[in-house]
Amino acid sequence: MMIKRYFKLIPILLVSAFIGFGFSFKPKESHYKCMIQMTNYTGEGAYIVISLLNTEGEYEKTLYVQGDDDEWYFDITDWWDFYGKRRTNLDAITGATISGGERAISVIDIEDDKLDKGYTIRFESAVEDQEYYKDDVEFELTTDNVKGKTEGDGFIRYIRMMPQK
Repeated sequence: MMIKRYFKLIPILLVSAFIGFGFSFKPKESHYKCMIQMTNYTGEGAYIVISLLNTEGEYEKTLYVQGDDDEWYFDITDWWDFYGKRRTNLDAITGATISGGERAISVIDIEDDKLDKGYTIRFESAVEDQEYYKDDVEFELTTDNVKGKTEGDGFIRYIRMMPQK
């Protein structure tokens, strides 16, 4: 009698286990407001890609793209070598290009377990018929750096990051 009752519980436990383990664990992410201030250049709007690089300096994830016309993505050559092979969906993390002297503010999501672990944030910029800057802005992903201002070396004058609550 008692054994029959246990056998009736087995399918319920199996279904519960499949449901419980079927959901994947997503690491906790924090949101960061990111302001990009451009230099006063002339010409078309700049395409800017914000990427997370792992501890070996390899692309791990695209965090944001300023420029939503994918026919020009190949101009950001190093990132294109990474992204062009995978072609992940960027719809939720794209915005318009930014022209000379303008600024744009976006929110990027970064997994908390990447902070202070040797990861790097890279801002690449390119303007049609002009130059491409692989590491216009690049800095280590640390608690201090995501609360500050970093100068650019190309089309980006500076970026400022601020954690969001």
